Amino acid sequence: MENTADDYRIQSFDLDTQMLLKRALNDPSSVNLEKVSDIIVDQSLKDQVFSKEAGRICYTIVQAEAKQSNGIVFRRNVLNRLQQEFKKREETRGRSLQEWVCYVTFICNVFDYLKVNNMPMVALVHPVYDCLLRLAQADALMNEEEVDCLVVQLHRIGEQLEKVNGPRMDQLFFLLRDGFLLQKGLTSMARLLLLEVLEFRAGGWVLSGTAHKYYYSEIAD
Repeated sequence: MENTADDYRIQSFDLDTQMLLKRALNDPSSVNLEKVSDIIVDQSLKDQVFSKEAGRICYTIVQAEAKQSNGIVFRRNVLNRLQQEFKKREETRGRSLQEWVCYVTFICNVFDYLKVNNMPMVALVHPVYDCLLRLAQADALMNEEEVDCLVVQLHRIGEQLEKVNGPRMDQLFFLLRDGFLLQKGLTSMARLLLLEVLEFRAGGWVLSGTAHKYYYSEIAD
């Protein structure tokens, strides 16, 4: 069945780009996959809604290319771009908090969707951890936007990440616990989000119904 633009949130692109992406989703050998990967990464860095969907688009193109030609051109290009952006992450964060949060959302989304033999891609494990650990530093915990990003990603991929590297997850949660207990000046929302994610992991990456009701009624209020 042909994918529609609506399935992948690509309506924000101009019509030519929408057509290119639709062709990539259905017939990857008919397009320049390096160009397609650049379009997806560039859009992910500036559009927070798209960055949450982009991993699924990447997954579909990777699957289609593998089925069609056993190729890995698209996956390799996406990983190369992620690596380039990773190297300048501190510069990005200093320039634009929104772009930094979009990058973290995108790399976590790709980690969630792209698997090799049903296992997370080893090449992404440490970069993803490095990004999340950066979000757990004292200066980042002062920004609700970064705390929210961190908590959302941990809800999405925390359990997967812990399975592939438990010690780094321990390191991350030591920072979060210390930030929650010791850091002065946190907003009440940041404190609530940190407490929620500490409880989420302590419960085996599950939040009890009571806890869910408590935290999310507080957030709604």
